[in-house]
Amino acid sequence: MPTLALVRHGQSLWNLENRFTGWVDVPLTELGRAEARKAGERLRGTAFDVAYTSRLTRAEETLTLIQETAGLQLPVIRDEALNERHYGDLQGLNKADTAAKYGDEQVHIWRRSFATPPPNGEALKDTAARTLPFFERAILGDIRQGKDVLVVAHGNSNRAIVMQLEDVPEDEIPGVELATGVPLVYELSEDGAMLGKTILE
Repeated sequence: MPTLALVRHGQSLWNLENRFTGWVDVPLTELGRAEARKAGERLRGTAFDVAYTSRLTRAEETLTLIQETAGLQLPVIRDEALNERHYGDLQGLNKADTAAKYGDEQVHIWRRSFATPPPNGEALKDTAARTLPFFERAILGDIRQGKDVLVVAHGNSNRAIVMQLEDVPEDEIPGVELATGVPLVYELSEDGAMLGKTILE
C-alpha cells in the first residue's frame, strides 16, 4: 500500500510580511526552518523512495531540512509544475494594503476562488491545469509502481493535489487551508485511490 506525503513549505519571508509571493523566490524564515525540521521529525521512520519539489527555494530548502532531520537521502525531482500559483500583478504587494484598495471580498475571491484569477495571474484552476497532469504522470506513476513518495511544494499546488485525491468539489476548495510545514500522509491504492489520511501536526 503506497504512501504519499504532502508538505507545504515552512513559513517564508513574505508569509511573515503578509505579502503575495507566487513565483517570487523568497527564503524561509527562522520559524519556517523550524517548521521544516518539525516536519522531518514527524516523518522520521516513514520510508520513502523518491521526493518531488518545485523550482522555488522555499520548497527546496524545506525538503532539504526534512531529509536532514528525518535521516533521508532520496533522489529529488524538481519541476515548476509544482510551483506556487502565479499571483500576477499582486506579487510583492501587502495583502492588507491590497484589501484596503480593492476590498476584502475581491481579495478573498482572488485568493480562494477556484476559477477567478488575480490580474495577470493564475486562479487555482490554472495552477491545477499544470500541477495535476504532472502529478498524474510522474507522482502517481511512481505510486503505481508501489513507490512511497514525498512531495514538498506550496499551498496552492498541494491544494490542487488534495482536491483530486479527496474529490473536493470546486465550491468547497476555498475552505481548504494547508498549514505550513504540516505533513499530510495518504495511504493509496496502487491505482492512486485514497484509502486513508493522517495529518502529522
